[in-house]
Amino acid sequence: MKLKHILIALSVALLGWFIYDTMSIPSVDDLEGDFKEVAFYRNENNTGPVVRVYAVTVDDTLWEQMQTYGEYMPHTKYGNTKVYFFLKDKPFPTEVQPGERTFEARFQEFAVAKYEKDAMSQVSFVRYPFE
Repeated sequence: MKLKHILIALSVALLGWFIYDTMSIPSVDDLEGDFKEVAFYRNENNTGPVVRVYAVTVDDTLWEQMQTYGEYMPHTKYGNTKVYFFLKDKPFPTEVQPGERTFEARFQEFAVAKYEKDAMSQVSFVRYPFE
């Protein structure tokens, strides 16, 4: 076999491995719980801290799955990402905003968890954050 054929075969194998590896990366769709993003906010500031706030519905209180979902959400260095989880058969907000009051107070009692990654990449996961 010529060196040219060996290099082509090696390149094809390597390309195939790259494609397989890319397609097998876990994502939100692989999680149990039927997660559905119902509200999202992102500030338009691209030169300073980027703030992201999500409201997500879930089938049940699957704590580990919720934390994993939060870890899959985008995060920017020196930014802040918050994910609030609500049971899908209970009331939930359809709009979120930055700040202390990220959604209407009437929805607070229905929040089952909150995932937050702050500007220093410190992660917190709180069950029933408004109790």
